[in-house]
Amino acid sequence: MSELLSIRGLTITRAGRRVDRATPPPAALVSGLDLSATAGSRVGLIGGSGSGKSLTSLAALGLLPEQLVATGSIRLQDTEVVGATDQALRPLRGTVAGLVFQEPLTALDPLMRVGDQLAEPLRRHSALRRAALRSAVTDALREVALSDTSRIERSYPHELSGGQRQRVAIAIALAGRPRLLIADEPTTALDVTVQAEVLALLDRLVRERGMALLFISHDLAVVSQMVDEVIVLSDGRAVERGPVAQVLSAPQHEDTRRLVASARAIDDALEDPR
Repeated sequence: MSELLSIRGLTITRAGRRVDRATPPPAALVSGLDLSATAGSRVGLIGGSGSGKSLTSLAALGLLPEQLVATGSIRLQDTEVVGATDQALRPLRGTVAGLVFQEPLTALDPLMRVGDQLAEPLRRHSALRRAALRSAVTDALREVALSDTSRIERSYPHELSGGQRQRVAIAIALAGRPRLLIADEPTTALDVTVQAEVLALLDRLVRERGMALLFISHDLAVVSQMVDEVIVLSDGRAVERGPVAQVLSAPQHEDTRRLVASARAIDDALEDPR
């Protein structure tokens, strides 16, 4: 089965020159990571804050900040991302892979109405114009379970709730009909009830469209609902990987055991909130 995303030996470091041979090279933020996603696969990437999860998602689409450097290999479908120009990668963003960011309020343009922001990728990835484009915007909002679409299209991001903003961000990520969806902590900024709704929405859309999913989170309990395979990151290195049920039931690495214990403690607290 062909790989939509193939990461081999990914290392991410801060850019900078060594003054002399005695100066140690910059510490790697991600080191030697291997990861792949094929059609229909569901892979989870988990770890604590600073483990390199979000950097990996940005690197996959060639979106790392200028001060960071990726080495190794990242192939998005048949294109090598490492070393590629932004011009070469732009057609792949949104069509081969779509990205949902952690905080939609910062991912969305605060100065553009929501309808215009959603129309932009639809226009870029299709031949739709004018009335057909506006109709597609409305359909895209309805697909992510947003009602009152006329009001939402006219609204600015700050005028929407957190859950509505995240649904808009998902609609934008899916506008180009990508074959792979990368969801980077997509529910962290939401309350528990809205979080469950957004997870159910993502699960349904991935299933209905037959997409691959790379789901990134610090929360193993959330990841376990969404993926079949999980990779655990610690200080930029993959310390454990395997089927999610196996990792949950018999974690091998100390960091994984902590994540499992934390997930179980949260479940216990929800069941008995006293």
